[in-house]
Amino acid sequence: MEYTTLQGKLIMPEYGRNIQQMVTHALQIEDRDERTRCIKTIINIMGNMFPYLRDVNDFKHKLWDHVAIMSDFKLDIDFPYEILQAENLYTKPEPIPYKNSRIHYHHYGRTLEEMIEKVSEYEESEEKSELIRLIANQMKKCFLTWNKEVVDDRKIFDDLRFLSKGKLDISEDFLKLVESRDVLYNKKNKGKKK
Repeated sequence: MEYTTLQGKLIMPEYGRNIQQMVTHALQIEDRDERTRCIKTIINIMGNMFPYLRDVNDFKHKLWDHVAIMSDFKLDIDFPYEILQAENLYTKPEPIPYKNSRIHYHHYGRTLEEMIEKVSEYEESEEKSELIRLIANQMKKCFLTWNKEVVDDRKIFDDLRFLSKGKLDISEDFLKLVESRDVLYNKKNKGKKK
């Protein structure tokens, strides 16, 4: 009896040892046409193993790539697709650029700071006034989410002025924000409904 652990490591375990042995056998076939026919049969068997993936784009192409990988890129046949190259198999993707700027107030978050920056560039209009009102109300809600105390609107206006680098200077007379008790009351009621 031969243990599977002694038969060597599987290159792609999802296909199993039998498929790996079929690909190894195909590598030993001398005739190129016969070898190609053998690999096409192996591809069909591999496709039958995962029938739910047949609707996935490029499913056959992926199967051909997997056969090339299992053969250690030694197959000498006419591939119907452009096959993945061995040197591209383990290449790392380009790093995602992250914004490294410091967040001034963590309870507001980076997105709200970016929104303030964008709105401060708008020309004076009714749309800008409405956006400022929405942002200020959101700032108050964020503040109350992290700080469970009542917040004075002047604090929100000061933070808005600071985050906009003085471009958005709003007074309490100009803008009326939602009441702290309304925000806190709504949070309490949402918690009770669960």
